[in-house]
Amino acid sequence: MDVRYSPDREGFQFMTTDELRETFLIDNLFQKNKIPMTYSDIDRSITGSAVPSGKSFKLTASKKEMAAKYFTERREIGVINIGGKGTIKVGSKEFKMDPKDALYIGRGKHNIEFRSDKANQPAMFYFVSYPAHTEYPSKQIKFAKSTPVKLGSDRAANKRTIYKYIHPGTMPTCQLVMGLTELEEGSVWNTMPAHTHQRRSEVYMYFGIEKNSILIHIFGEPTETRHIIIRDKQAALSPSWSMHAGCGTQNYSFIWAMGGENQDFDDMDSIPMKELK
Repeated sequence: MDVRYSPDREGFQFMTTDELRETFLIDNLFQKNKIPMTYSDIDRSITGSAVPSGKSFKLTASKKEMAAKYFTERREIGVINIGGKGTIKVGSKEFKMDPKDALYIGRGKHNIEFRSDKANQPAMFYFVSYPAHTEYPSKQIKFAKSTPVKLGSDRAANKRTIYKYIHPGTMPTCQLVMGLTELEEGSVWNTMPAHTHQRRSEVYMYFGIEKNSILIHIFGEPTETRHIIIRDKQAALSPSWSMHAGCGTQNYSFIWAMGGENQDFDDMDSIPMKELK
């Protein structure tokens, strides 16, 4: 498991491009028949993926970083499938996961396994986990039954659809809030005007970016912004003091996951455009 430590606001200002990427960018996701994970000291999040091809994979705890007997001993998990059809087994219960389906896994003594229906069209399970103080039941959220919220405009180049999968309006969780946003063709901006989440951290995972396209992820303090170049199926860590926004050379999708003190989706400290530098 890769372990990351976040700098404070002052130290952030002096980081090089390579240092920013090494600290905030997760670029090793979605490796076939592996479960790469990144542990961040930002709200103790764990970000990972599983792409089972031809065999099933168990999600196990890293004793050194987690000091736990099993992964969900003191944690909850949100999973979204962005690949082919697959199955997640939680204890004795199996959840059939179609593309863009989500699953919440609550704290508890679970045996968790990932598998794909077809080895040549594997599922791509992306997951984010935060510490949990109590147990809530696991629950599946089917993409076909999700309620989309349409925002933005063609004029602002940010026409998009938000799918809120795991949030207080759907189910109880300890910290985790998670969903999916899809930008329409011709739209390239997300989360602009920008904002911060003083009471929680966030992880963005961008996908649907073509081979010769890129996304510019903007972060840092409003008056000291920085950026990193992101490519398909890569994620960015965002501490509570940092703004976060992005602009691509094409439309794209991203999964957002938040954890911290407040679960209210609209708990954002907006930043006027004129203050950005």
